[in-house]
Formats: sequence, C-alpha cells, structure tokens
Amino acid sequence: MESCIDVNSLWEALKMVYDPELQIDIVNLGLVYRLEADGTTVNLDMTMTSIGCPLTEQIAFNAQNELLKVKGVEKVNLNIVWSPPWSPDKMSEEAKAMLGIF
Repeated sequence: MESCIDVNSLWEALKMVYDPELQIDIVNLGLVYRLEADGTTVNLDMTMTSIGCPLTEQIAFNAQNELLKVKGVEKVNLNIVWSPPWSPDKMSEEAKAMLGIF
C-alpha cells in the first residue's frame, strides 16, 4: 500500500524524543534502525544503548506518541531490537561531539 505520510516528517518527529540521561535525541544517537510508512501505519525498529536500559519503556512510549502526531499516521508498530547491537559508532558526528567522543 502506498503511503501519503511524509517520511521526512517522521524523522523530524523522532528528533523530538530524547534519551533523558544523555539529553540527545534518538535519531542522532543512532537508535533508529528502520523507519517506514505503509499506508497509515508506521513501522519503527529501534534499539537502546544497552539491553538493561531502565528508560526503554519511556523512550518507546515517547517515540510512538511523537509519530502519532504526524499527519496521516494512525498506527505505529514499534519493535525494540537488539541486533545489531548499538555502539557509539552509530551516533551522528553532532552527537559524538556533544559527548566528547572523537
């Protein structure tokens, strides 16, 4: 099914979701592994910086809520995945600079 949802708007929405400990958004942290629209449904695969992250539910909830604000989105299928494992290599240069990682 072709989607009328602007995928760029989805990415911008996810930039509003911050890791509360690091104060960096999940896009720049490299936590988003897959983001696609299918009709009025958004499919999101994302990870956390560690398997035992105590903020997983909060970050996932915030991501889902921000995506539901995007015009045309009626449903979000959010999957937390652990493969491939997250590493600082997945972060944007901006996020690395903010954390002093070079």
